[in-house]
Amino acid sequence: MQRIFEDTLKVWKSSGMNKPLIIIGARQIGKTYTIEKFCKENFENYLYFNLEKDVEIAKIFENTLKPEEIIKNIEVRLEKTIDIDNTIMFFDEVQVSERFITSLKYFCESTNNYKIICAGSLLGVKLNRFNSSFPVGKVEMEHMFPMSFKEFLIALNQTMLIDEIYYHYQNMIPMAEDLHEKALMLYKHYLIVGGMPEAVKSYIECGQDIVKFNRDIVKTIVEMYISDMNKYTINKNESVKIEKVYMSIPRELAKENKKFQYKLIEENASKRKFETALDWLNSGAMILSCYNTEKVEIPLKAYLNNDTFKIYYSDVGILNSICDIGVNDIINDSNFMFKGAIAENYIAEELTTMEIPLIYWKSKGDAEIDFLLTTKDGIIPIEVKASDRVQSKSLKIYMEKYKPTYGIRISMKNFGFENNIKSIPLYAAFCLNDLRN
Repeated sequence: MQRIFEDTLKVWKSSGMNKPLIIIGARQIGKTYTIEKFCKENFENYLYFNLEKDVEIAKIFENTLKPEEIIKNIEVRLEKTIDIDNTIMFFDEVQVSERFITSLKYFCESTNNYKIICAGSLLGVKLNRFNSSFPVGKVEMEHMFPMSFKEFLIALNQTMLIDEIYYHYQNMIPMAEDLHEKALMLYKHYLIVGGMPEAVKSYIECGQDIVKFNRDIVKTIVEMYISDMNKYTINKNESVKIEKVYMSIPRELAKENKKFQYKLIEENASKRKFETALDWLNSGAMILSCYNTEKVEIPLKAYLNNDTFKIYYSDVGILNSICDIGVNDIINDSNFMFKGAIAENYIAEELTTMEIPLIYWKSKGDAEIDFLLTTKDGIIPIEVKASDRVQSKSLKIYMEKYKPTYGIRISMKNFGFENNIKSIPLYAAFCLNDLRN
């Protein structure tokens, strides 16, 4: 499947690949597949090493950090000479070896033209707790995320629909009703399937029949995540706390006020007890954090309140799997309160994929804007609605108070522009990338 992240890899290649590239992202998002595809398509020779499985290769870095010696040792084990100028080396699961990560500094400084790319599960967690000399300034780091809704459409060969969506977004005119309904239905399917490549592949293989889609695939991924909490934590007590936080997210999102509350994790829970667990999940890219801003001024990041935030799952398919929400409830637009949380989680994921910071605003009263975007048109408020019923006081209050160039309401309604508010359908969230500075 084609991933937009391939463009990031091509940019690194065109820049000369002077620095090793580290790919950070959660398990099962398609890192290995995407990197392997890129390597095979763009280089004469390609070598793959899994440091978790290739124990003998991993041991090399324990004995030396000198690139020439490392390459020579690898050649001995492979029983062949490596053509450095025409070979890219992909090291996977590098979180198991701090020495390997340290060695990247020396690969970068070498006069030889080494081409190195690496990735790993929960690598963000590993880098956060790095004990050795981290190669600051000697590596490039990029984040990879689950498949966005746009990538989902590409996988379904719906590129013409993507073009239609872009056209109507740019002109802010309604889509033909049949296309609008088609796009909405695909969006609903995405909410169930999510953006994990294995799940998307399974959905395609069952003929895009959402009823036949095997939701156990997503459940298995959740189980893998829980397993990683035990595998990559310092002790059992820490892993238990991480799991408790992770599984408490639906309770947080079920509230009208979605501000994260420690008391919903367990009785007598506190920031002191669970802050490290939250950091672990954030570093592992398993959750997304959206911070409250105290001022609507540029730069928004300067006014964030780090103690007031909302959290979402990194994949909306995982949210629906953990909550065990019925397929028919999603497809038939059943009227249940959690629909709003699902739509909000979806938008948080879409913005994150575009590398847009998650920031929200709340008045001293009850008014709340789900997301604020710093754009070429200034700070723009985004309100998310799960249905085509869009009545809300919050956006009106915000518009009157801060007088933005315009506001955005994302819902099931068709494209439109009225009362200085752009109506954008949920399926068109990827178009917001055009607003980035």
